[in-house]
Amino acid sequence: MKRQNNFPLHFLVLLFLCRYSIASSHVRRLLLSHESEHYAVIFDAGSTGSRVHVFRFDTKLDLLPIGNHIEYFLAINPGLSSYANNPKAGALSLKPLLDKAESVVPKDLQPQTPLKLGATAGLRLLKGDAAVKILQANETTLNYKAEWVSILDGTQEGSYFWVALNYLLGNLGKKYERTVATIDLGGGSVQMTYAISKESATKAPKEPNGEPYVLNKSLLGTNYDIYLELKFFKASGNSSSSPCILGGYNGYNTYNGVAYKASSPKHGHQLKKALKIKAPCKHKKCTFGGIWNGEGGQGFKNLYASSFFYDYAAMVGIIDPKKPSGRAKPIQYLHAAKLACNTKVKDIKSVFPDID
Repeated sequence: MKRQNNFPLHFLVLLFLCRYSIASSHVRRLLLSHESEHYAVIFDAGSTGSRVHVFRFDTKLDLLPIGNHIEYFLAINPGLSSYANNPKAGALSLKPLLDKAESVVPKDLQPQTPLKLGATAGLRLLKGDAAVKILQANETTLNYKAEWVSILDGTQEGSYFWVALNYLLGNLGKKYERTVATIDLGGGSVQMTYAISKESATKAPKEPNGEPYVLNKSLLGTNYDIYLELKFFKASGNSSSSPCILGGYNGYNTYNGVAYKASSPKHGHQLKKALKIKAPCKHKKCTFGGIWNGEGGQGFKNLYASSFFYDYAAMVGIIDPKKPSGRAKPIQYLHAAKLACNTKVKDIKSVFPDID
């Protein structure tokens, strides 16, 4: 696996959002009004942090480099969902990102540069109208327009990533068998997406909440039936133990502005149990939690996973954190995970000196 440090895999979702926005006649007309270059600014308000991506395009809307990179990227922590009780502070937390974006986009192009802010699972999981208030604070405090700010639902998040990646690989417009499957592992949710046959689509059951598992999209003249599986991670106040916590820890963990009592499980790390891999399955095949798996097929033959692979590889010594990219094999992540699961919290810095 290889990744450029300033070219995060989550960029693929944002690139599709950006190009999708540019495809509208109004925005396209603005972009094409300048002779040589155009810019677009995307804010990714995720569960664990907020990021800004600035893209530069030529007149054909193909990407141009910004400095030595394919984009300008900057991230801050924590995410907007941490400001549930202070929406204005959440909006102001994005000000440094906005300032940096303005320093990248030439002043004469700023009036015609589209800006989008897309929030994901962190805001979706907030209770009541907290998410709405945070977005409204962004509109008023940072002078955003309402149409610039939105919360992506899990279906959009998963399908955008699938479309973006297959677009960049040159697969769109071809038969579904030529596409690849995607898994997007975020801080508050995970989405698995892949194209399935028409036969499998007609047999698709409904989700427990009544929503369909399959979306139909027409892309570059080809119809695709796209299977989406969504899983949201929710903090629970019912139990203080978690398979994600190192042995020997007994304290608190803050998520979405709420402090939960947290400790390691008494009987080791049972992540398989937490994912409900052995849950009853009412269908021919299931993934975790008894969820229908789409029946696999050619669209699932090649799988691309997106997450903080580079960051974790650097933290546990798989790759050199001083270099902008690196290569790693899945087995190295497995070995590091086994080592981490057998390490007490008091020993973690001696085992993994670069851990945050």
